[in-house]
Amino acid sequence: MAEGFAKDILGSDWEVRSAGVEVHGVNPLAIKVMNEVGIDISHNTSKLIDTDYLNQCSIVVTLCGDAKDKCPVTPSSVKRIHWPLKDPNQASGNEMERLIVFREVRDQIKQNISDLAKNIK
Repeated sequence: MAEGFAKDILGSDWEVRSAGVEVHGVNPLAIKVMNEVGIDISHNTSKLIDTDYLNQCSIVVTLCGDAKDKCPVTPSSVKRIHWPLKDPNQASGNEMERLIVFREVRDQIKQNISDLAKNIK
C-alpha cells in the first residue's frame, strides 16, 4: 500500500521501491482497499531488501512492528523514518473486520506520505 501511495503522491521525480526482510505475496485485502481509492497494486510484488540499493537511497521508511529493528544498517547519509503502524496482515476476525484494519492502515499510510511529501518537495 505504501509503494502505491508513494508512487501516486510523489510522482515520477522519485524512485519508489518497497521491500521487506521476508518475501510474502501481496495480500488480496490490500489490493481490494487500494482499489477503493483508485490505486491498482495488483501487479506489485513482494521483494527482499536489496542492501546495496538501500545504501544508495535518500530516505528509507520502515512500517509496522519490528521492521525498524530488522532493516539493515544504512549509512548516516540515508534518512531513516519509522512509522509504527499496525500490521494489517496480522488482523483477525472475519473479512469485514480485517478490511476495517486494512482501511485504517491504508488511510494512515496515505496521510503519512502526504505529510512526508510536503516536507521533501
